[in-house]
Amino acid sequence: MVANPLEPRTSIASYDAATERYEITVSSQGVLYFLRGLCEHTLRVSPDKMHIRTYDVGGAFGTKELPYPEDVAILYAARVLGRPVKWTGTRSEHILSDNHARDAVIDCALALDREANFLAVRATILNAMGAYCSYIAPIMPIRNTTNGLPLLYKTPLVEVCQKMVVTNSAPIGPYRGAGREQGALIVERLVDEAAREIGMDPIALRRRNVLANSAIPYTTPTGRIYDSGDFESVLDKALDLADWDGFDARAKASKKAGKIRGRGISFFIEAVGGIPFEGAHIRFGDDGTVSVVLATQSQGQGHETSFSQVVAGQLGIPLDSIRICQGDSSDIPRGMGSFASRSMIMAGSAIKVTCDLVIEKGRHLAAHVLEVSENDIEFSAGMFRAAGTDLAIGVRELAARVRALAKLPDNLPQSLDSSGEFAVKDFHFPNGCHICEIEVDPETGVIKVARYTVVADFGVIINPMIVRGQLHGGVTQGLGQALLEHCVYSEHGQLMTGSFMDYAMPRASDFPEPKATFHEVPSTANPLGVKGCGEAGTTGSIPAITNAVVDALSRAGVNIMIDMPFTPEKTWRAFNLLDGSVKSYNHAAP
Repeated sequence: MVANPLEPRTSIASYDAATERYEITVSSQGVLYFLRGLCEHTLRVSPDKMHIRTYDVGGAFGTKELPYPEDVAILYAARVLGRPVKWTGTRSEHILSDNHARDAVIDCALALDREANFLAVRATILNAMGAYCSYIAPIMPIRNTTNGLPLLYKTPLVEVCQKMVVTNSAPIGPYRGAGREQGALIVERLVDEAAREIGMDPIALRRRNVLANSAIPYTTPTGRIYDSGDFESVLDKALDLADWDGFDARAKASKKAGKIRGRGISFFIEAVGGIPFEGAHIRFGDDGTVSVVLATQSQGQGHETSFSQVVAGQLGIPLDSIRICQGDSSDIPRGMGSFASRSMIMAGSAIKVTCDLVIEKGRHLAAHVLEVSENDIEFSAGMFRAAGTDLAIGVRELAARVRALAKLPDNLPQSLDSSGEFAVKDFHFPNGCHICEIEVDPETGVIKVARYTVVADFGVIINPMIVRGQLHGGVTQGLGQALLEHCVYSEHGQLMTGSFMDYAMPRASDFPEPKATFHEVPSTANPLGVKGCGEAGTTGSIPAITNAVVDALSRAGVNIMIDMPFTPEKTWRAFNLLDGSVKSYNHAAP
């Protein structure tokens, strides 16, 4: 596959010979991560010799995490020519050369005892890297896929063998899910196949093996520690919301219309947000605004809204007075950027830590300004109050009063401006359950998603509308992988799908509005209780849709597995050519 953000990449570079300093404006997912890639691994210059700016970004999905050859080339050209140099990629150039994703062949197995308890999961994965390794390509399958095993099931043993393979194609890089969807696909396909082979109801098999609440915190065989979760309740909610028991009636109606209905279910759990630190600066302006400076970078996730909500909730400041500032490497706290579903987990928690510092400073300063004991100062709803009196001052008014004072005692903070940092030792674990129902037309092979249901535990929800949008977009990208999208190369290594004429992107007509609800179990690993949601829709949807396709085929007596994407031609061949010829078709160009 290839991620297709709204805007392709573009970069503008310049070089100041007097200071020997580079400057580049790029579409990135975080200027500090980009800075590290340019300074440490390519140009070999000190970070103070590189200034990076990022403004509004029209989507990224992993493809804009790190520098590309064009960025290095125009920086060099700017230095040689002594003038700014701009490069803008076209859509076809993006599809041809920006990082591709999801190129793997997987052999996996699940062991069960006589009572259908899971004993072990084994996976051998051949991961194509492309013609050369992109910056972090091997990390995704080695770390992220392995961290996802054995999902949220009691399974004592996991064996994983990962092999990186050089192929005559574009390099592989991160794309929404970044290997976590692979872990979910491995386990949930195995669970469905096991249920089918031993003649057990797939829900009963999942209930038998899912982790109970009493097992939390739980250390997985791969070393991850699930700090929170209520997995069986999530399953119950999903079955009820999807009207699982009403499927047979819907299947009969589909059959009467000449269609075959299938359904698929998938648990998912992700290890996300674990990059270890993120900082925040909070500054009070002369005009009453409050600036929050972060190293994360919005690409359409609504940071300006959700981060402002955190500040407003902590400090009692009106939303319209808060300014979220990102994207300038010369004025930014220590941090990484926006990827791995980490922005609210890490930057949101850094904001909370920094707000606490503001409040602590404010207690001392309010006591001085109000001329009362520090022990009597209380803070709530944006106001510092002297307990038992009508003496009070708002946080922004206090900031202004402190600035106006000629001199403060040395033992007091000199302003409310504060900088804080949040660090973690392990990942966070959003989880949930997806249920998909499809209709297949055996005469044409066309697959239509008829119903889609999600129940997700993202911890505490800061902004439900934004989270629903993230979930909907992620599920749709999973549908793209399962049913539509495919980078096809000829036998001579020529990319055959170099534009939207040939590369099939999901449209609104391909997908119904998902029925979604949340089951909030706060994370214990950060002060906000959040778990991250950016990639969860993709991670859970791919195995759910795949299981639905396999279920529809098996209900028609077809027991041939076909590879993603499940295009109409592949599905038609599976229904109509049951002599095995479809097997040789799996890896051929359409």
